[in-house]
Amino acid sequence: MVFNKFTGARGKSGSNDANAEYMGQIRTIFDKENVHFQTAELGKVDLGGGGTIAYILALYGMNVIDSGVAVLNMHAPWEATSKADVYEAKRGYMAFLKNA
Repeated sequence: MVFNKFTGARGKSGSNDANAEYMGQIRTIFDKENVHFQTAELGKVDLGGGGTIAYILALYGMNVIDSGVAVLNMHAPWEATSKADVYEAKRGYMAFLKNA
């Protein structure tokens, strides 16, 4: 499972950034349930791509992060992912819903 702590563009006006306490809570849940995860970042976000709706939810004061299955070449003609990554994402979502 992959976490992306912050996403968006145009600085603070069109982005979200999870606070350290929320990230700590999620890491604690995953450690307790022995869920494997990694963190990621979009790189040069102002160049486009990688957009989600997390920033919209953050505008309403929600604690949000982007999370999902690690995918190589997302939205390309040939995407690649591991069934182990899909399985850990499922376990991660179940752990979050059970403990959050």
